Amino acid sequence: MIKKSYNPNFNHEYREEIRHTSREAKRTYDTKRPPEKEMIFGVRAVMEAIDAGKVLDKVLVRRDMSSAIGRELLIKLEGTGTQIQRVPIEKLNQFTDKNHQGVIAFLSPIEFTPLDSLVQSLYDEGKTPLLMMLDGVTDVRNFGAIARTCVCAGVDALIIGTRGSAAINGDAVKASAGALHSLPICKVENLQNALRYLQESGLRIVAATEHTDRNYTEVDMTVPTCIVMGSEEKGIYEENLKLCTDQVRLPMTGKIESLNVSVAAGVFIYEAVRQRMQ
Repeated sequence: MIKKSYNPNFNHEYREEIRHTSREAKRTYDTKRPPEKEMIFGVRAVMEAIDAGKVLDKVLVRRDMSSAIGRELLIKLEGTGTQIQRVPIEKLNQFTDKNHQGVIAFLSPIEFTPLDSLVQSLYDEGKTPLLMMLDGVTDVRNFGAIARTCVCAGVDALIIGTRGSAAINGDAVKASAGALHSLPICKVENLQNALRYLQESGLRIVAATEHTDRNYTEVDMTVPTCIVMGSEEKGIYEENLKLCTDQVRLPMTGKIESLNVSVAAGVFIYEAVRQRMQ
């Protein structure tokens, strides 16, 4: 019979192993945080950034914040078109160990272009506008890939909503191969209002949707056009779809009935290019 010996260092070694594992897990988790240079912490700091004209992509606010200065910050944010998310304190703590005071703002690496001035300038230059609108596309890699295709094909601008869109951050710029620095991005508070404005401005609104039998090659995109793409999961929001002048689809003859949204966007964009080259 083998006699088991007691190791007095076992508990100590076990605790050290657990601490080491925890540090490793935390280090792995922390790598998912955006770089601190892309974030601003604290109520006063965010307010000063707004006053200084910094472009914010998104602001996280503690869900139960009700202080006077917190309300002042929200009022300041109202006129900026910045996405505001009310989140629990645990969510904020995931992004930083610093004293964030219940507020974290994410800086945008790009400037946004007002939609109305963009359309007017395109007409003034004698161009036939070709725009791309994304409705609910939240994946950063897809967003970046679409932006890259837009620049390659000469699309005049990309339109996104304040809410329900991919974050405009360093990862998005990287995925776009830098295209986001040269492509005008219009960030609008309400996509429905934007669609109405585009119609009133003489643009044809072409929606990519599976809920139609009309082929994408059957619509004339040599006229001023805005192509609308929805998310892969939900497609174009129904109320937005109703405002589109044309609904078309890509033919699917294989076993898989959908394309990656960035691939589908590329097909639509280059169909417009093909028509315009002819």
